[in-house]
Amino acid sequence: MARKPSRRDDVASPDMPSAVVVSTDAAAAEGVARQAGAGIVSSAHLVSSRSPELSEFEFGLNTAYNAYSRWVVRCMGAAGVRDLTFLDVLVLHHVNHRGRAKRLADICFVLNVEDTHLVTYSLKKLQGMGLVAGVRVGKEATYSTTTAGTEACARYREIREQCLTSNMTPGSAENAEIGELARLLRVLTGLYEQAARSATSL
Repeated sequence: MARKPSRRDDVASPDMPSAVVVSTDAAAAEGVARQAGAGIVSSAHLVSSRSPELSEFEFGLNTAYNAYSRWVVRCMGAAGVRDLTFLDVLVLHHVNHRGRAKRLADICFVLNVEDTHLVTYSLKKLQGMGLVAGVRVGKEATYSTTTAGTEACARYREIREQCLTSNMTPGSAENAEIGELARLLRVLTGLYEQAARSATSL
């Protein structure tokens, strides 16, 4: 007699390749994605009926982040400073920000980097390249760009104006949309951070 399928049939058996196993929850989520008419997503199994748009946003955020990372590194390379990572470039620009010395804690806070060791490594690397200088003030060190670091940031700006912002029109509707998107990203940053705290406590 044929056995009636159970709700646990989505669990892999010893003779069933794990690659072909699809959980009932994942299948249901993919059904939600189809019914909701979710746009371009990279993980249909994560689409929620509460907000299929969030999955579309996350896909756009992922691809935009990777494109932005490549741009930042290549723009700095075109400015004459190579072998820097995405984070290295961000740290250099922020240290140069407004020409004021920065503490490690302040750099991590503004860039929203939780692991201070990553920023510390970037600062040491930038110091070794002569782009940043550190000064001990009491128990803490503050960091400023050297003349070479300031010049590198200025060259970066020139290339950014030439290759990127030349595509923008002052006062355009597109710029207004970018401003609204920036506001929304700040809101979503808080949402993801609260969700991360909740997940940590599970």
